[in-house]
Amino acid sequence: MIEQYVRDLQEVDETQVAVVGGKGAHLGGLSRIEGIRVPAGFCVTTDAFRRIMAEAPSIEDRLDQLSRLNPDDREEIRSLSAQIRRTIEETAIPGDLAAAITRVLARLGEQAAYAVRSSATAEDLPTASFAGQQDTYLNVVGPTAILQHISRCWASLFTERAVTYRRRNGIDHRTVHMAVVVQQMVFPQSAGILFTADPVTGNRKVATVDAGFGLGEALVSGLVNPDVFKVRDGEVVARTIAAKQRALHALPAGGTQEVAIDAQRREQPALTDAQVVRLVQLGRRIEAHFGRPQDIEWCLADDGFQIVQSRPITTLFPIPETSDQENHVYVSVGHQQMMTDAMKPLGLSMWQLTAMVPMHEAGGRLFVDVTRRLASPTSRAGLLDVVGRGDPLVRNALESVLDRDDFIPSLPDAGPGGPPTVGASASIGTDPAIVTELIERSQASVAALERDIRTKTGAALFDFLMEAFEEHKRILSDPLSIQAIMAGMEATWWLNDKLQEWLGEKNAADTLTLSAHGNVTSEMGLALLDVADVIRPHPEVVAFLQNVEDEGFVDELAKLPGGTEARDAIKGYLDRYGMRCVGEIDITRPRWRERPTTLVPVILDNVRNFEPGTAERRFEQGRQKAQKKEQDVLSRLRALPDGDQKADEAKRMIDRVRTFIGYREYPKYGIISRYFVYKQALLEEAERLVRANVLREKEDFFYLTFQEFRHVARSNQVDDRLIKQRKEAFRSYHALTPPRVLTSDGEAVTGTYRRDDVPAGALIGLPVSAGTIEGRARVILDMAEADLEAGDILVTTYTDPSWSPLFVGIAGLVTEVGGVMTHGAVIAREYGLPAVVGVEQATRLIRDGQRIRVHGTDGYVEILS
Repeated sequence: MIEQYVRDLQEVDETQVAVVGGKGAHLGGLSRIEGIRVPAGFCVTTDAFRRIMAEAPSIEDRLDQLSRLNPDDREEIRSLSAQIRRTIEETAIPGDLAAAITRVLARLGEQAAYAVRSSATAEDLPTASFAGQQDTYLNVVGPTAILQHISRCWASLFTERAVTYRRRNGIDHRTVHMAVVVQQMVFPQSAGILFTADPVTGNRKVATVDAGFGLGEALVSGLVNPDVFKVRDGEVVARTIAAKQRALHALPAGGTQEVAIDAQRREQPALTDAQVVRLVQLGRRIEAHFGRPQDIEWCLADDGFQIVQSRPITTLFPIPETSDQENHVYVSVGHQQMMTDAMKPLGLSMWQLTAMVPMHEAGGRLFVDVTRRLASPTSRAGLLDVVGRGDPLVRNALESVLDRDDFIPSLPDAGPGGPPTVGASASIGTDPAIVTELIERSQASVAALERDIRTKTGAALFDFLMEAFEEHKRILSDPLSIQAIMAGMEATWWLNDKLQEWLGEKNAADTLTLSAHGNVTSEMGLALLDVADVIRPHPEVVAFLQNVEDEGFVDELAKLPGGTEARDAIKGYLDRYGMRCVGEIDITRPRWRERPTTLVPVILDNVRNFEPGTAERRFEQGRQKAQKKEQDVLSRLRALPDGDQKADEAKRMIDRVRTFIGYREYPKYGIISRYFVYKQALLEEAERLVRANVLREKEDFFYLTFQEFRHVARSNQVDDRLIKQRKEAFRSYHALTPPRVLTSDGEAVTGTYRRDDVPAGALIGLPVSAGTIEGRARVILDMAEADLEAGDILVTTYTDPSWSPLFVGIAGLVTEVGGVMTHGAVIAREYGLPAVVGVEQATRLIRDGQRIRVHGTDGYVEILS
C-alpha cells in the first residue's frame, strides 16, 4: 500500500508535483535516469501539509489578509508572514503522521545525518524556478530534530521573500502546498552548480560549472566565490580558479560550520578538467531526460558525483523552432517595431500573416532569420548598412557573430535581394501629389475593407480575412510607397552626411524636418492639444475627468455644462486615432477606442500645462525654425568653394525631405487602421462562440493562433487546456528580455557601442534628435500613468506612435529601444525634442525624479543628481 503521507524517492517522478512538490518530483525523476546517483531518501507529501494547515484554522484569516496586501507593502507582509510561520511551527505533528515518518527513518537509519529540504508545488517549474524561496536544513540528526525541521520547511512556504515572489508572479497562496524531501546527507570533498546552458549568454552548447570545497550551500548562499569552468563539445574552453578562503562543513553532532581552507589548497581547483567534463556529460543526460536546459546542484564524494537537485533554467530566452540542424541568426522584429513586450498567440500569428517576410516566434516575440543574407557578401553589406543606420547595436551584434568564422557559411552572391539600399528611390520625383495619391489609396482600401467585412461571419469571415491579408501585403509592398519612404530617409541621411562634411554640423536634418507636412503621428499629438482647448474652459468637465474610471465616460460627458462639446471633441479624436494603442502591432492589445481612459491623464496634462492655441503655434514655430535653418545652411554653403552647386544640391534634398519624411509614418497608420477592422470582426465572432458555449470568455481567442481560431469557429470545439497552457506561457514570457540578435545556439547577442567620445559614467545611446536639454527624468512604463509637467524628460522602454501625444508636453526623450528612423525618433525630430534612444537599461539606471542632461546631438545621457 502507498503511504498517504510518505513516499520513497524511487516511487515518484516529475508527474507528481502536486503530491511531492517540484523538488521532490525532480529528484524522483533524476533517480530513474541511468547512471545518475541521487542520495536515498523520502518525501513527506502535500497531504501532510494540508493536514497541518487544517489543524490551525486561524491561518485561513491571515491568508485572506495576505491576499489583499500590495506586494510593495513589505512591513505588513513581514508581520503577517511571521505570524503564519510561527503558527505552523507551533502546531504539533499528529501522532499517526509522526509515526509514518519515523518508520521510514528507522528503515534508512535513525541516527544517520539527513538533509531536510522544502519542496513546494510551485517550485522548479518550467516557467518559474522559485530558486531559494523556501528553506533547506543540512546535517540534521535524530527523529526529533528531523520532525522539528519538517515543521520549519512547511513554515518556510510563508517567508517574506516567498510570499512576495508569489504575489509578483500572480500565484494564489492557497494554490501552493509544501512537501518536504528528507535525504541522506552527502559529505562531499567538492560541490557546486552545473548549468547545462550558459546562464549569461544563453548559449545552449556551453555548459558552466561552479565548484567549491565542502558543502555546496556555501556557493548557493554566496558565502564563497567559486571556481568557474566553461565546457563546449566535451572540452574545457575557459576556467577561472578562485582564491577559496572558506568552506562549509558538516559537524558530527549535526548542523554545519564555516571553516578556513588551508593556505596551500586555496588556489587549487575544486575539480580537475576530467572531472568537469564527466560532470557535464551527466548534466547532458539529465537535460535530455527533462527536455530543457537544467540548473543542477551536485556533490563529489569518493570520486563519484551525486545529484541533489535539478531544476529548469527559467531565465533563458527560447529559441525559434527549425526543421534542420543548421546554424541560424535571428534579428528581433520588436526592436524595429518599437514593441519588445510579449505578444499573445493571435497577435503573433496575425503579424506573421500580414508581414512581408517570414517571421519566427520565440518567447512571445517575433524574429527574422537573416542567415542567408549574412552568408552572401553583397546582401550582407546591404543588410549591415540598413540595420546599422537604424540601430548600431544590432549591426554590432551581427558583426560579432560574423567574427566567428565557423558559424555562418559563406555563400556566393545570389543576385539582388534583401532590404532596399540607398539609391532605391532615385526614380521618384519630388512631388507632393505622390504622397496625396498614396494616402488616398490607403484610405480607399480601408473603407472597402470596412464595407465588405460587415456581412461576413463564421467560415466566410475567415476566408474573407485571408483575402484581406493579401490586399494588406499588396499595399505594404506597393513600389511607389516604398520609394516615397526611402526618398525621405535617404534625403535625411544625405543632408546629415553632407552638411557634417561641408559645414561640420551634426544632425542638421533634425531641424530641417521640423513641422514637415502630413505626418499623421505628430498630427495625432497636436490634435490632442486641440481636444484640451475644448475642455479647458469647462471646470465641471475637468473635475469629472479627474475621477474617471469607467470606459463609458465619454457618453456621460453630455450631462455636464460644456460636456457635449467635450464629448464631440473626444469622439472626433477617437474616430481618427482610436485604433491606436501602446504595443499596437499586437492586435489583442486594447485600442484607445476600446479603452479611452488611457488618454485621460494626457488630456488633463494638456489642460494644465498649455495655453489655448498651442497646437497651431507649435506647428508654425517649427515650420519657421526649419525655414530659418534652411536659409542659414544655404547661405553658409554658398560661401564655400563650389558653394552654389553645394547649395543647389542641398536645396533639392531639403525640398525632398520635407515632401516625403511625413509619409514615413503613414503606412503604419494604415496597417493599424486595418487591424482595428479585423479585430472588431473577430471579436464579434468570439462573442458568437461565447453565446454558443464554445469559448468560456470572449478574449480566450487571443490565446489561439488565427488558424486555430478559424478551426474553432468551424468545428465549434475548443481545447480549454491549450488556452490555459498558453495563458501560463504568456505570463512567463513577460519576465524575459528579448535580445536584439539571437542565434540557434540560444545565444542572446546584445551588441555594444564602440565609442570613446563620451564622459565617464554617461549612458551611451544613439543620437536621433539634436540638441541638449537638462531636466527632471520621468520614468514612465505605462502611458496611462503619465503625470508630466513642462520641462520633464520622458524615460521609457520604447515609444511607438501611440506615445506621441505625450511628446507635446516634454522637453526631451530617452528610450531603451529605438533607431534613427523608428517612430519615436521621427516624432522627436518633428517636435524638436533632444532625444537619445537605444540606451541599455535606461529605465533601471535612471531613477524617476533625478535630474539628467540629454545630449541629443552626441548620443549620451548624464545623470546629474
